[in-house]
Amino acid sequence: MKLNPRSTTAVLTLICLLVTFAAATSKTSGATVAPAIVATSAITPDASSPDLTHLPLGDGKLSSHPQIGWIWACHVEPSSGAGSFVNGPWFNADGKTYNLLTKAVVNGSVTWPQHNFTITIEGDQRILTTNDLPDHPTGIYPIAATDKAFQYDRNPNKIAAQTMRITLSANPTLAAQPTCAPGAVGMLLTGVPLFSALDAPGRDAVAHEVQDACQGHPQKSSTYHYHSLTTCLPDTTTGDGHSALVGYALDGFGIFGRRDVGGKILSSADLDACHGHTHEIEWDGKKVVMYHYHATWDFPYTVGCMSGSYADANIQIISGSPEGANAGANGLPQTPPAGNGPPPGGPDLAAAAKKLGITEQALRDALGPPPPNLAAAAQKLGITEQALREALGIP
Repeated sequence: MKLNPRSTTAVLTLICLLVTFAAATSKTSGATVAPAIVATSAITPDASSPDLTHLPLGDGKLSSHPQIGWIWACHVEPSSGAGSFVNGPWFNADGKTYNLLTKAVVNGSVTWPQHNFTITIEGDQRILTTNDLPDHPTGIYPIAATDKAFQYDRNPNKIAAQTMRITLSANPTLAAQPTCAPGAVGMLLTGVPLFSALDAPGRDAVAHEVQDACQGHPQKSSTYHYHSLTTCLPDTTTGDGHSALVGYALDGFGIFGRRDVGGKILSSADLDACHGHTHEIEWDGKKVVMYHYHATWDFPYTVGCMSGSYADANIQIISGSPEGANAGANGLPQTPPAGNGPPPGGPDLAAAAKKLGITEQALRDALGPPPPNLAAAAQKLGITEQALREALGIP
């Protein structure tokens, strides 16, 4: 039997209209681009939503075992230069929370007419096939130097069609023990892969990484992906107020939206260590009691660990490359380009050090691990923060 993915809803249509009427469009690589558009977040909380202006930061919530509200990650790259290189103004002064509603958004409105996503059930297997081109607009990638988002995240990657076909269990069962969450954890009904809550260095990707208005961005192999439930996939509810299905985890279990029975907005504290629970849900047109994951507004957003078994091959497929199987955010540590230009993931530290009259190592030591505290780094170097920003090319 073949299940057609949901069609674009009125909410998404409204978003599309807002971002496409502001400028003329042009064609490029199968995508429709409106280059002059300034993207705005599609996040519109209702009265029952938590305080999205003070979401707890997930940095440091890395566990070596299942733990509620944390993530048990299979792999991180603390020394990776990938991802954002400086904290933006959406990080609150308390150092523990961030404002999701004022977070920078990548500009642009690119639509993908070649979007193709199908779900087929064959016996006891669920087959998901996608080209990874979403059914909603995206930002313009690579991030342009004129984009405000470029001040915080210089994602050099582009979005390109992929060939993805993954096979999941149509009737998944819980494993004897949970296992760690890989970098890629599932697929949403937009036809786009869902990565874990972490960026490559192991930070809260939703807080740090700058994404487009649908909370997506590409990694090194041009795979477009999310780190949380995109707001361009409406969180609709069934008759009992429970969120509808929004995707599938790689262990075959369903991922549902942010609402429990009765319409209650869930948080991580309401769920188990892997970010799910068991009760009656609608599954392939039937009411069944089974385990399922939920999205939440708070960290780890979707999957904290894996409750069922999964195939490593599927991780490699939806990560975009074998090397990306354990990666997050912009995927892999980025390789600097040839010549004297800045590395794609951030400022040219060698050139900045030369401007400041210090060694590159001294500059690296002062900056510390990403994202750097520029005020503290400037104090260590005995210079003003403005001088440091000018040397790094950061406004």
